[in-house]
Parts: sequence; structure tokens; C-alpha cells
Amino acid sequence: MNSRVLFPILVFTVFLFDLKAQDPQFTQFYANPLYLNPAFAGTARCPRISMNYRNQWPNLSGRYVTYSFSGDLHVDALAGGLGILVTTDDQAHGTLKTTNASLVYSYQAVINREFSLKFGLQATYMQKSLDVQNLHFGDMIDARRGFVWNTREALPSQNKSNADFSVGVLGYSKNYFFGFAAHHLNQPDEGLLGSSKLPAKFTVHAGAIITLEKGNESYLSPNILFQSQQKFNQLNLGLYYVKGPFVAGLWYRNADAVIALIGIKNDNFQAGYSYDVTVSKLAGNTAGAHEISIQIKFECKTKRKKYRTISCPSF
Repeated sequence: MNSRVLFPILVFTVFLFDLKAQDPQFTQFYANPLYLNPAFAGTARCPRISMNYRNQWPNLSGRYVTYSFSGDLHVDALAGGLGILVTTDDQAHGTLKTTNASLVYSYQAVINREFSLKFGLQATYMQKSLDVQNLHFGDMIDARRGFVWNTREALPSQNKSNADFSVGVLGYSKNYFFGFAAHHLNQPDEGLLGSSKLPAKFTVHAGAIITLEKGNESYLSPNILFQSQQKFNQLNLGLYYVKGPFVAGLWYRNADAVIALIGIKNDNFQAGYSYDVTVSKLAGNTAGAHEISIQIKFECKTKRKKYRTISCPSF
């Protein structure tokens, strides 16, 4: 049995057990700020759109591809930011697909002349769909002609929808920043065959800016990201180096991958590419993971003195 047939069978097998799903992850998490933490909505002040693409383990025929689009801006009348976020996670060439559409609001509190806090709220409509036409079972096999019969297996529902809610907080000054986010607070049911709660996910991230040349956009930024979702824990340790419009980064994630990143940026546009080099026992079989990010910032009214934008890595 080839892998294109085996993978859909494994997908269906998962539905027969009480297993819990996990969120897809982006290596360039700061290039997808609303996905990382809803408190990031409006942090650029001017309108901003972000587009992200991740292709994980392309050597596997089933493939895991995730797309994301977001847009956000600061609104003075609301004393905070508004944003939208749409993500699509595609597994096994559309066999199992999850789409989320979110509205995000963040409130900014200026604590003093050096430090600000932002609080974010996120409401999401989520839909999971299964293309049963891509599933194959043993009773469909003819010894000579292959998969020709109709299955008698009890097929799961093809669609499941639910509401999802998340919160976040972000603290920052000129030289350091930190944040916390809690996603899936209501643990929505996303099961297609019986009940399957999506576990809450907790994220802590922090970093600093170390200026190398005064009067020039050259700095180092050490960063840490920790995420926990049920029994799955992820720790990312990394360092960005920025020199004018050029960005380079190097990350280590658990005992899973070493990540290299390159990017370019200016006041209105940035683009980045990263590659996850698998160092676990899967090395040599997956071809790692490719990720591309594009972000565009639009012009807006002159910044008010009381508004402080966050200085943090863009990728």
C-alpha cells in the first residue's frame, strides 16, 4: 500500500480514538503577530497586513500546509487596535482542512513614560472539514482491480463548526518586551466522530533589543518563546541580528529543529524566509519545513506623542 493511500487511512484512524488536536505553529511568529498574541492588534499604529505560508515536512506525501492572512490598525476612538485573522490548515491535500476566522480587539494602557501594556480579546469562528472521498478502507479493495468497492464503514461527519475565544497581554518599553496569551479558553469541540475538545494553549514570549551602533539600525535581539498545549510543550530560543534593511536569525526548538532565517525590511515592507532543519529522529525523512512571510504597512496620520509602538523583531 503506497503512502498516498496510507495517510488518509491514518487520518480516519485518529477519529476513532480520544486524541486531542494541536495548533499549527509558525516559525516566524513575530511576522504573524495576531496569531501569536491578540494583544499585538494595532501595535504598528498604521494599517498593516501580514501574509504567511508554511509547508511542513514536504517529503511526506500527506503534506501539512498552513496559510494565514491578517490585517490590523490602531483606532484612537477605541483607545486600542482592531484586527482580523484568517488561517487555513490543509492536511493530506485537502483531506482534512481547518479554517479559522477571527475578530481581534486590543486596549492600550500607558503605564508611564517608559512602559505600556496592551490587552487583547479574540473571537473566532472555526470550521473543520473532511473530504471522505480521499479515504480508503480495506473493504474497498478488489484483489485484482484495487480500490473499486464502496465501503461499509461508518463515516464521520464531513463538517464541524464552533466558536472559540482567546485573550492576551503584552508589555513593552523601548528596549524590552514580554507577552502572555491563552488560546481556546472554552475548549471548543472539533470532533468529527464523537466529542473531541481542542485543548487550551498557553504562550509566553519575551525579548530585548541590544543596540550595536547608535544612530544606525543595527541591533541584536535575543528571544524566548514557550508554548504548552495539553501534554505538548515547545521551547524556542533564538537570536535576531538586524543591520539596516537586512535581518538574520538563528533558533533552536526543543530537540526538534534548528531554524535559519533571512529577511529584508523597510518602513513599509518586509519579506522573510526561514527553513527548519530537523534534528530529531525524523531527520532525513521530512525535508524540514519552509516558511515565507510578507508584511505591508500603509501610511497613516502623524503619530500622536502619547502613542508608543513596540520595538520588537519583525520575524
